[in-house]
Amino acid sequence: MARMKKRNLRRKDGVWDPLVDSQQTRQRAAGVPQTPQSMSPSYRLAYTDDDFMAREELRPVRLQLELLKPEMIMAERGINSTVVMFGGARIPEPGGDAWAAKNEIQRQNLTAASVYYDEARKFARLCSQHSAQTHHKEYVVTTGGGPGVMEAGNRGADDIGAPSIGLNIVLPHEQAPNRYVTPDLSFNFHYFAIRKMHFLLRAKAVVVFPGGFGTLDELFETITLMQTGRMALVPLILFGETFWRTVVNFEALAEFGTIAPNDVDLLQFVETAEEAWEIIAKFYATVDPAKVPVASGVR
Repeated sequence: MARMKKRNLRRKDGVWDPLVDSQQTRQRAAGVPQTPQSMSPSYRLAYTDDDFMAREELRPVRLQLELLKPEMIMAERGINSTVVMFGGARIPEPGGDAWAAKNEIQRQNLTAASVYYDEARKFARLCSQHSAQTHHKEYVVTTGGGPGVMEAGNRGADDIGAPSIGLNIVLPHEQAPNRYVTPDLSFNFHYFAIRKMHFLLRAKAVVVFPGGFGTLDELFETITLMQTGRMALVPLILFGETFWRTVVNFEALAEFGTIAPNDVDLLQFVETAEEAWEIIAKFYATVDPAKVPVASGVR
């Protein structure tokens, strides 16, 4: 028998596994002689064939992979919980250009909204300082990975050398993760639904700053899950009460009867980073995080 090169026959979890792993097979397949047969798309290993993986019939597999890949990486990093920060991509940092403004009124409003960039950055620093007490396993800042409020969140964590997560998504216009996301916690998605699941899978608190359609979508997704008992009642904090009460009349929904009067109590309004962190700190000082209450059905 030809002598075989010795290799590690134990997996990372310590289990004995004598079978050749897929990485080795991929390397061997790449080294086969180039012939009409081996160069045919049909000969490619299925899991290395990008064209095959992008086929319509493989959508269920792609959904599973997008759920699994970030989950595995975060689990390997030991991340147990997160604080999720939603907010507008168009809000500039103080002194920065309101690049998204289409007219003078928008420019004035977005420039004034730069205060939320500052508060988001401060809030992320506060979260990250407390996260450091658990070696960054709890209260890890998580954003959508883009500009504006998202950048401020990742930047606040980076200010004190803390890791933070960025959940980016492929959009028609060019978008790269902001430079403050921890590189090995920077994820990219095709499916909005799977991305939104990852936002909430580890969330101990959800903090929402002024934003547009995407921010509104994320807010109402979260509040609906809590209202219907499909998610634990974690702190749901909105920065900028005047903004939110201007764009959404929550009391009118309750008055009309399409939500229960106490559904409005799921929301808490703040103006500063310190107020927001105080709500989270008080909540988990009085509530066992392992026994966070869940709403009992439709409220």
